[in-house]
Amino acid sequence: MTARARRPWRNWRWLMMAASVTGTSVLAGCSGGGSSAGSGGTAAPAPAGTASLATSMTTANGATWAIVAMGSSAAGANQFWELFTRAAASDQWELVTPPGVASNGGLVAAGGPASLGVAFRPSQGLTFSPLAVTSDAGKTWRTGLIDAPVASVPDALAVGAGAMLALLGDGTVEQGGTAGASWARLAAPGAIATSAAGGRCGVTSLTAVAYAPSGTPLAAASCARPGTVGIFARSGDTWQAAGPVLGGALAARQITVLRLTGTPAGDVALLRAGAGGDASLLAAWTSDGSRWTVSAPLAAEAGQVAASGTGSGGAAWVLLPDRSAYAVSGPGGPWRRLPSPPQGTATLAVGPGGAAEALATAGGNLTVYQLSPAGTWQKAQALTVPIQSGSSS
Repeated sequence: MTARARRPWRNWRWLMMAASVTGTSVLAGCSGGGSSAGSGGTAAPAPAGTASLATSMTTANGATWAIVAMGSSAAGANQFWELFTRAAASDQWELVTPPGVASNGGLVAAGGPASLGVAFRPSQGLTFSPLAVTSDAGKTWRTGLIDAPVASVPDALAVGAGAMLALLGDGTVEQGGTAGASWARLAAPGAIATSAAGGRCGVTSLTAVAYAPSGTPLAAASCARPGTVGIFARSGDTWQAAGPVLGGALAARQITVLRLTGTPAGDVALLRAGAGGDASLLAAWTSDGSRWTVSAPLAAEAGQVAASGTGSGGAAWVLLPDRSAYAVSGPGGPWRRLPSPPQGTATLAVGPGGAAEALATAGGNLTVYQLSPAGTWQKAQALTVPIQSGSSS
């Protein structure tokens, strides 16, 4: 199966919107040549201590979405982040990356009650993040923009009922409409860290934004104070502590919220406790934004996460750099190790009937494997994404 051809960077609506907002030239965004990481020509790596942008999720309509990097494995303008989806009633994946803008800088996506939003990390000289929103499984997209780079974390964007949150690279938290307009600042850089709740946590950096099931804006962080989970809820003009309370040996470890994402079943958090060879991962769930269920710790040397995601019913999974993979079925469930996924696996997903899927990449080729009841990975689909080397679009 051959996917649709890549379209060049020619979305003049994005360009004109950006020019009117910023008052600066954005024609550098149309450059067709490669550039260094400093100028946005390569896929942005996850900052130290954060989760990779390679993710998957299941949204309210039952569709599954996955984000992977494809193209050249070398740093440069030939690596692109792509968005794929599989409808609830289908076993076939489809390429649905929003057209018209370079994706070298990375993609972050968030699903809401009726739509999915995708923000582009800046690349090719851009200083803002183009935004695309779909309510028909990626068949059509509405365009907007965030007038600053979104943070290089998988949950830098959140979609709620009629509103969106964005975490910017400088630590600003903004809220706007689902069309990517009328953005207003909810937290200036450092505002959460200097709040009373942030002071008790010892916020070192913000790592995610989400909406509580009630619609309350949430922000997540890494905390310097041991045992404190940095999840904060917007209350009036300030932020209140809203994360789970950890006890036992975990109370002596520093906690980083690697993921905080909304799902149809509530919010799911991925926590890292400790660092180095003593690090462990935990999943946490809430259906009301205040009471949490926390999993048992999963030993994960250095606590690095190569890919992560969620599925229906609160399911969650992680892929570690050594290609070991673990999944948990939902609140209160135990972590279980999956058979080592195929070479080249970029992300996992929850497949039809709850079976795990592995999405492996090699250049412009995507191969989908399904985990059989016997515990073997079986090839289920192959797609080709035409990538023009040096096109940077």
